[in-house]
Amino acid sequence: MNKKLKILLSGGGTGGHIFPAIAIADEIKKRFPDAEFLFIGANGKMEMEKVPQAGYKIEGIDIAGIDRGNLLSNLGLPFKILKSLSRSKEIIKDFKPDVAIGTGGFASGPALYEATKLGVPVFIQEQNAHAGVTNKILSKAAKAIFTAYPKVAGFPVEKIKFLGNPIRSVIISGMQETTQAKQKMGLNKDKLTILSVGGSLGSRTLNNAWKSHLKQITDKDYQLIWQTGKLDYKDIIEETKNIDTRNIQIREFIKDMELAYSAADIIVSRAGAIAISELAVAQKPVLLVPFPFAAEDHQTKNAMNLVEKNAARMVKDSEMQEKFWNTLSEICENENVRKEMSTNLEYFAKPDATKEIVDEIFKVINR
Repeated sequence: MNKKLKILLSGGGTGGHIFPAIAIADEIKKRFPDAEFLFIGANGKMEMEKVPQAGYKIEGIDIAGIDRGNLLSNLGLPFKILKSLSRSKEIIKDFKPDVAIGTGGFASGPALYEATKLGVPVFIQEQNAHAGVTNKILSKAAKAIFTAYPKVAGFPVEKIKFLGNPIRSVIISGMQETTQAKQKMGLNKDKLTILSVGGSLGSRTLNNAWKSHLKQITDKDYQLIWQTGKLDYKDIIEETKNIDTRNIQIREFIKDMELAYSAADIIVSRAGAIAISELAVAQKPVLLVPFPFAAEDHQTKNAMNLVEKNAARMVKDSEMQEKFWNTLSEICENENVRKEMSTNLEYFAKPDATKEIVDEIFKVINR
């Protein structure tokens, strides 16, 4: 390409929308160092902080979703939508992008809608097994839709490209041999090791489950790497100070997640889209506990895609008390089950997702 590329991206509200957009931008920048990038985000949301931290310019628009907990607060929503459409149009006309890429979230709706009206080729990257409302609406005008699952309800089948979610490059490059990773983490290399991850804030459901089963962990002589998250960490440390926890590492946050994935024989996790994509690359047997209040219950739909391929087990939030330990024990005690799950996870492992998404975008641009 002779002229300088201009790339418009929009996605936000959560890290699951923001970080794939940044990963795609990074891959394009690697190929075209002179390219210009502009993000459109929602004022007051985390993208307004995270995108500049990643080195990219962002413009904010005043947009929000429907507040189902306070219906009166939605009275001004039509005016916000009109204002955000008008502002998006101004930004796009001024920037004149060659392509627009949306990864979901409130801001991507007005941004990509106006891009299509102005004749800009639009691409969508959907992280979950169930399409978000914004991406469903935009899918009709999209040139292609990049997904982490082979079928996503709500999208035209002919536009879907099952390429996976962009994930952190360190997860791909940093995976190590299990024995070596256990030793680096100060664990016994010969003991079965469970990793529990519930996100940066943590999962109270998972934390309560472990508090109820610490004795079983000790009795079975398993090792547990327990990432509690910020909210419960101090209370858990206090509650466990008089308990035998020599086989248990309690962490508020795990910085070197690739090392923890490597050390684990089994992983227990929520079923967020990016988490599942990382777990698939790690290829460790996994027990998923979907967060039941995710929009349109998309975490359960994510998990079911793996369960149907026998690549994971799932326990619903509401069934933890009756089913958690028995389901986990079935995985722990049966090496053949673990091997089969690891093998089947390979179907969802897409370590080259970011590269392949960018390849597809440029195929269209070059045509």
